[in-house]
Parts: sequence; C-alpha cells; structure tokens
Amino acid sequence: MDDDWLEERLNNYGQRYRIKKLLYKERSPFQEIEVVETWDWGAMLLLDGAVQTTERDEFIYHEMLVHPPLLLHPAPRKVLIVGGGDGGVLRHSLQHPVEEIYMVEIDEKVLEVCEKYMPSIAGDSLRDERARVLIEDGFAFLEEGGLKFDIIIVDSTDPIGEAKKLFSRRFYQLAYNALEKNGILVTQSGSLFYQPQLLRDVYYKLSSLFPHLAVIMMLVPTYPGVVWTATLGSKLYDPFQLTPEEWLQRAKERKLSPKYWTAKLQFFPQNFPLLQKVLQGGTPFAS
Repeated sequence: MDDDWLEERLNNYGQRYRIKKLLYKERSPFQEIEVVETWDWGAMLLLDGAVQTTERDEFIYHEMLVHPPLLLHPAPRKVLIVGGGDGGVLRHSLQHPVEEIYMVEIDEKVLEVCEKYMPSIAGDSLRDERARVLIEDGFAFLEEGGLKFDIIIVDSTDPIGEAKKLFSRRFYQLAYNALEKNGILVTQSGSLFYQPQLLRDVYYKLSSLFPHLAVIMMLVPTYPGVVWTATLGSKLYDPFQLTPEEWLQRAKERKLSPKYWTAKLQFFPQNFPLLQKVLQGGTPFAS
C-alpha cells in the first residue's frame, strides 16, 4: 500500500485503487486479511493482497456463481458452499427455495471481519435457519463424506496456500462423489486474459468427470482484467439446452430480482473464439 493507493498485481498485470483508510489488517493462521475503505467501491476485502470482494460490486460475482447452477437445477434442495466466508454466495443462494445450505469456511476470522466491516454482503444469511455454517477445511469435509448435495459451489481464492488443493483432481472427484445423480458443481476459474492456464486446468479436470460443461462469464470491475470466469460441471442437465425464456421463467417462479444476471449473458458461447484459443492451449491474444 503506497500512501493512499493500493495496487494489486496478477502475473504481468496490475491495477490500483485509491483508498480512504485502512479499516483492518491482521494475519490469521491461514492468510493475511485486510479491509480498506475505498473511494469508489466502499469497503474492500483482500486476502494475501488479492481483492476478494467489495460492498458495491459483490453482487456481480455472487449472482454469477449462484444463479446459473441453481436455476439450471429444476429443484435444488441441498447446497454446499466451500469457502465463501464473506457470506455473499450464502445470501444469494438463500434467495432460492432450498431446504438446507452447508457453508464450510476454513478461516473463522474472515467471517468475523466481514460481518463487522462489510455486513451488507452476508446480510442476515448467517442466521437463516436453513444455513449450517461450519469452520473447517472444505477438502477434509468432502473427504469425510456422508452427505449428498444437489449443488456444490466452490468460492475460493486463487490456488495458493490452503486453496491450492481446492483445484486438484482429487478435490473435484470428491465433489463429484458428493453430488446427487443430477448434481451440479461450479467453481471460480480465474481471469480469461491473465490466468488462461488456470481456466484451462479447471475446465479439463472437470471435463473428465462431467458430461456437460459451461464457462460462466462475468464482468467484475475490481477483479484483474475485469473479465472473470467460473466453470460449471453438470451430471445430467445441459445448460445450453435451456432457452432464455426457460431460464427467465424459472427465475420468475423463484421471485428472483437479480441486478446483474441475465438469461442471455451468463455463459461464453461454446464456439467463442477467445475461449477456444485458451482451451486449445494458447492465450486469448494468440495469432
């Protein structure tokens, strides 16, 4: 942090934010946690120096992790969230008629800090009777097994430190095993432009398990390069078989009022040239 500016770097790219003040900074047993008050984005959460979410644009990322898988499933009852300590994925998931949501977060301090400094992100979701908040390792939780889910959402940091194993083949296999026969998994898969290897790695690991895949497209202003991705794997339902009208009908039936999600702008088309370049081993800018 330089004077009143904060810079985040990702590979050969960097972007800066002007900040008003530092609200919180501490190292937990797992990571360095910071919350800063920014001029444009309200309170901003950083973990190990990487922006995770802000008060003003959190809805974009959280809606796009939640609504595509939960709307694709015609009747999701039981959801597992791995990570998601800011509470945003939990809050948006509870907008659907689910019966039970397990949120497994390894770092209790993240929950405490976000509740104190960014309470609007989780809202009242942590106290919802359908929520089961567990402070433990998501990998170990799945390894222990015993529970089945309709939807699993992995809201993790990039594959560094404790989060690295959440991008492993073993983890995806455990998640697959924990899904019902018509279950759906979604996991954040990084920047299309600045982390093509990460997106490719996630996509092909999931493609070895799931017959139906889609790359979710979201434009998050405070994430490096803005164009961010999540990858969805489905055991039964093909996300490209639903028409926009069918997606919208499901959203209407569930009385959703999204601020960003739309039926037509949620997945990269399967033949999208830049995505195909990445999946074929290149970069989006390869000639």
